[in-house]
Amino acid sequence: MRASGILMPIFSLSSEYGIGTLGKKAYEFVDFLEKAGQTYWQILPLGITGFGDSPYQSVSTFAGNPYFIDLDELIKGGFLEKSEIEGIKWCKDSSKVDYELMYKNRYRVLKIAFSRFKNNTPSDYKKFEKENSFWLNDYSLYAAIKDYHNGASFDYWEKGYKSREAEFIKKAENELGDSIAFHKMLQYFFSSQWFKLKEYANNKGIYIIGDIPIYVALDSADVWSNPKQFLLDEDFCPIAVAGCPPDAFSDDGQLWGNPLYNWDYMKKDGYSWWINRIGYSAKLYDIVRIDHFRAFSAYYSIPAGEKTAANGKWIKGPGRNFFDVAQKKLGKLNIIAEDLGTIDEPVRKLLKYTGFPGMKVLQFAFDPESESSYLPHNIIKNCVVYTGTHDNDTIIGFMKDAKASQIEFMRKYLRIGDSDSFNWEVIKAALASSADTVILQMQDFLGLDNSARINTPATSGDNWVWRIADGCINDWLAKIIKENTKLYYRLPSKDKLK
Repeated sequence: MRASGILMPIFSLSSEYGIGTLGKKAYEFVDFLEKAGQTYWQILPLGITGFGDSPYQSVSTFAGNPYFIDLDELIKGGFLEKSEIEGIKWCKDSSKVDYELMYKNRYRVLKIAFSRFKNNTPSDYKKFEKENSFWLNDYSLYAAIKDYHNGASFDYWEKGYKSREAEFIKKAENELGDSIAFHKMLQYFFSSQWFKLKEYANNKGIYIIGDIPIYVALDSADVWSNPKQFLLDEDFCPIAVAGCPPDAFSDDGQLWGNPLYNWDYMKKDGYSWWINRIGYSAKLYDIVRIDHFRAFSAYYSIPAGEKTAANGKWIKGPGRNFFDVAQKKLGKLNIIAEDLGTIDEPVRKLLKYTGFPGMKVLQFAFDPESESSYLPHNIIKNCVVYTGTHDNDTIIGFMKDAKASQIEFMRKYLRIGDSDSFNWEVIKAALASSADTVILQMQDFLGLDNSARINTPATSGDNWVWRIADGCINDWLAKIIKENTKLYYRLPSKDKLK
């Protein structure tokens, strides 16, 4: 089925509180998608942001980001009063998320809500605790001990806490009860608001594409509570870390620093941690995009302590066996495979074996020196086409930095005249392609430049901060998007009947 959708991070939505939330503006965006004739809303990982404010470096693969909790909903529920959040400075610039102010002010407000939550626990809270106990107990304990250590990474904790010695765990449970309960409350509010929003979207015919980062952060509840699943030494330090070899983004490669998986151990226990992860993600989202899919075929391993990624090597991953086991335990997997970067024949064969759609990015297509598989005339049906992902520039930003020969090739290939808008012509090329699914960045519909870029790989600072201006999401734009969606036969079936 031909369909399309829009990539728009939750944090990029407008709101009064310095960051996009699961509140009113999120519901308005769902309404906008419906009016625009879209089928999908693709978001970025919902996890708690860690190092560099990146959602791909979360302290938990299961826990949701408390910054996304809508404060107005807490006011309606009687957990906050409007006067308690009025006058708080949430950001210095409404076009950017200020994570320092978020950390300083959001948790202070949420602790006020906790003071009321303790004496007015919702009736469905115990059910939430029970259904999520397989991750919630470890996560909330980890978060409470982390707070006790003033936010220090767990590898700097006292040895007893770091190695989860029974005496220290019992001590934490006894002495940090309020802190543990606070973090559980945050996850309850996040979960309640998220599933309410998802149900609203699904009822409107909008389906959520979520994102699983391939790796987790070293300083995470996942590594702390499941150390045998990762390649660590006796002091819980990584033996080798993840990254990418030198490429177009960086001459030194990308040194991500995440601990690598102990795939031999994982295979012996039936990939239980991954099965729980994918199964939970399948509840959170309608479709799951697995970031860096190629690591299941072979992953790039960099010796711990290296300053760059240049001296890494490729090591064979779990391959077909992993997906055979996952499908046997979970049923049909509704997955998009992010197959960008260094792709070889074994990766292609694994992708074909799974049947998952891969990704094609038009910004990578227009090389005047060689014919790219990303060019619209080469794109196959079973894939998802993007003008750009969160790791790419906007179309307008891309055009500013592209070589003159590349721009000339694009003009000829897409038949772009001097008066045409580059962003719309590239959008139309994506929509016109043979791909079953097209996902377009919200910034490109607005014709924004690189100031609206989400992330620049291999850099730190000023990433993950872009926020849309209030009023940009409107019926006028929805009408134009729907007209183009209809032109290329990508409207949902309910609209095709109209």
